[in-house]
Amino acid sequence: MTYVLYYWPGIQGRGEYVRLALEAAGAKYVDVALVPEEEGGGVPAMARYLESDDVQRPPFAPPFLKVGRQLIGQTANILLYLGGRLGLAPRDEAGRLWTHQLQLTIADFIVEIHDTHHPIGSGLYYSEQKREARRRARDFLAARLPKFLGYFERVLERNPAGGPWLVGTQLTYADLSLAQVVAGLRYAFPVASRSALRAHPRLRALHDAVFARPRIKRYMASKRRLPFNNHDLFRRYRELDA
Repeated sequence: MTYVLYYWPGIQGRGEYVRLALEAAGAKYVDVALVPEEEGGGVPAMARYLESDDVQRPPFAPPFLKVGRQLIGQTANILLYLGGRLGLAPRDEAGRLWTHQLQLTIADFIVEIHDTHHPIGSGLYYSEQKREARRRARDFLAARLPKFLGYFERVLERNPAGGPWLVGTQLTYADLSLAQVVAGLRYAFPVASRSALRAHPRLRALHDAVFARPRIKRYMASKRRLPFNNHDLFRRYRELDA
């Protein structure tokens, strides 16, 4: 099985959570964002599915995954599908649902991080909402960031199997996604995240354990891993990093 991942070129975005799962499992996949347009990749390839009248169940937006003739959209939904097939989710129903629940909470967290730099509208430039962004970022760093980090630290602490994973004794896609969020926070808010993560040793350990895995290390060193940048979910603006 070769999976085909569609996402915007040039950014990690929400597609990165799917990439990490595919990379961690050593799955065969094509990242259409990295395929030149003249070779059938890029935005035109993605638009064919988003805008085609022939697609019976079209995705709302990328990322979406093509598996044979099936298209699967929404990051958490894609990961729910891949989890059991790639060995990145528990086999029992309760464990699968718990992992999915954690991924949905991570999705909520990501939205709040994004909204620190685009609190008014995603169609506006950052420069058009800087005042509101400063206010939103202050509230996020003071109230929301500690709440989310504290929650995931408690989940890690209460895992009866012990560290470093969120669910049971094996790596899941939720671990990969949470490690990516920690990495993104360190990029976007280097000062604030350093202070916030000091009180959450299990989260730091999870991040380090994920990025120390051989397949993930090879991925990080490859051209497939796009760098963080200020066109993405995680953006670094000094004035927002209290």
